[in-house]
Amino acid sequence: MAILIDERTRVVVQGITGHQGSFHTGQMLDYGTRVVAGVSPGKEGQEVRGVPVYDTVEAAVEKHGATASVVFVPAPFAKDAVLEALDAGIKLVVVITEHVPLHDAMEIMARARLKGATVVGPNTFGVISPGKSKIGIMPNAIYTPGRVGIVARSGTLSYEIAASLSHAGFGQSTVVGMGGDRVVGLSFIDVLKLFEQDKETEAVVLVGEIGGTAEEEAAEYIKGMSKPVVAYLAGKHAPPGKRMGHAGAIIERGRGTYQSKVEALEAAGARVAALPWQVADLVREVLR
Repeated sequence: MAILIDERTRVVVQGITGHQGSFHTGQMLDYGTRVVAGVSPGKEGQEVRGVPVYDTVEAAVEKHGATASVVFVPAPFAKDAVLEALDAGIKLVVVITEHVPLHDAMEIMARARLKGATVVGPNTFGVISPGKSKIGIMPNAIYTPGRVGIVARSGTLSYEIAASLSHAGFGQSTVVGMGGDRVVGLSFIDVLKLFEQDKETEAVVLVGEIGGTAEEEAAEYIKGMSKPVVAYLAGKHAPPGKRMGHAGAIIERGRGTYQSKVEALEAAGARVAALPWQVADLVREVLR
């Protein structure tokens, strides 16, 4: 089992002829992802790593039955690319692009709701169900199939934690990168609900950071979960009012602080690690 994607997911890569799109298409194919088509307007008839390229997502859906899209399109054009995918009937759109304008992101989420589709990102590392499929830019080698779900705002932190879990013998069911922007598609609660319903996920790791109230909101949901949750939060020593890495990682008017998030998660019954490499030990404890 897995959430969001599995070995049957048929992927179209938007922006496949660009440097990043081409490179990560190769990585996804190497992992076993079913990349069935690419889209780059004006490049129809070309191939990238054996994948046929079309001018439109509609053609990729019509000819190859694509069900998911991954977007490697520059920020000024990302909105049009996502809306095109949604209008073509794609039900899962993974937006790798960062610096997508706020109002563009808001318009994307509104259209996705109308279409009953799921958007991951923008500014996400993607989604991987180890041993089955990956849609994104995460390194292939660090993941192993297993029963621990991971949901994260930060890519590099989630890589470190996934690698330490794998090293400790705890494989992953699915790893989801929410994205680090102010407006993103899936929330922590959305992903926690999916993990709660997934029979193959036995515990969940939440990787958060300062800024916003997403972790405090997640804590309210965690109170009612049947599965144990382990959390790690970045930004313990960040100064207030300064953005740290992600657009969403900024403390404002006393909200979104490290301490407020830790207190909310611990009050909900989650175990909170002080350091990334302590996560595996806490997972071992909660799964005893």
